[in-house]
Amino acid sequence: MNNTSDSNCKDGVSKYNDGVCELAGKLEKIKTANDNEGEDINVSIISSCANCGKEGANNVCNKCKQVKYCNAACKKRHRHKHKKDCEEHVRLAAERAARLHDEGLFKQPPTKEDCPICFLRIPNLNSGWKYQLCCGKQICMGCYYAPVYDNQGNKVDNKCPFCRIPMPKSDEEANERLKKRVEVNDPIAIYNLGVCHRDGIHRFPQDMDKALELFYRAGKLGYAEAYCNIGNAYYSGRGVERDEKKANHYYELSAMGGCEGARYNLGIMEENAGNTDRALKHYMIAVRDGDNDSLDRIKELCTNENVTKEDYMKALQSYQAYLGEIKSVQRDKAAAASERYKYY
Repeated sequence: MNNTSDSNCKDGVSKYNDGVCELAGKLEKIKTANDNEGEDINVSIISSCANCGKEGANNVCNKCKQVKYCNAACKKRHRHKHKKDCEEHVRLAAERAARLHDEGLFKQPPTKEDCPICFLRIPNLNSGWKYQLCCGKQICMGCYYAPVYDNQGNKVDNKCPFCRIPMPKSDEEANERLKKRVEVNDPIAIYNLGVCHRDGIHRFPQDMDKALELFYRAGKLGYAEAYCNIGNAYYSGRGVERDEKKANHYYELSAMGGCEGARYNLGIMEENAGNTDRALKHYMIAVRDGDNDSLDRIKELCTNENVTKEDYMKALQSYQAYLGEIKSVQRDKAAAASERYKYY
């Protein structure tokens, strides 16, 4: 340590700076209070040394990051005075981070896109829609099942209802189309390729590392279902070391992106932890997006008197509203023709 620098940092050089740490704490509390009211004020960290008052201090407190010192010696001398305020800073920062996290987590996510043919909301049930390798569109099973006509009004078979390109005639052709969609960063294609490698299907080798890599890539591109699959891998320990904390992290990313399955899983985890209120919030959000499993969980919680009848009635109303958005005569015809076309 430089002796000259040490001599410039003696206690009492600037007694008024003994309260610098306390002032920084008050400013942080003001900022937090205004943040709670939705306002944003600019509070800069005091640049003078909290111990000796020397200007140009740049050695920040390692924990709270709210006060500065001119060197390590000043930081050590001031530690006993700063400890209480430092702990308060850390506590307030943690509370604010938790509040912001929950605001994002429990916000209703955007709904899925509409079918590009009938312009009705795509059902959340996987059997209610089909991904087309030719054009990369998600088409509801009602439109997929309906007759397809050419430009002259003639009925045609085995063509995409949206782009009219012939369906692939073999697994090899389908796989080539899938790879082309992956090359243009189509997130659903990337996810589907990940599923192929996870399960070793459609002539792709089983490779969990490759599958997780593809799921992560699809998730970064906005396909929330991919993060749910990563969460499932960590929760079950499939291909990775079992880690519920990481599983929860990826379930949260997936749920915030609009995956009802991940939202349901979060509800189950909260319920198992005894956090019924948080579990109910997850289930209610999932029900608004058509998750029947979450509706069943709310019903069971109501039966066991863990939630109120009013909560269950709200869930039923949300689910009915969802059905009103996805139901159509054509989709009903498709569902009646085959169990594969069931959409709710």
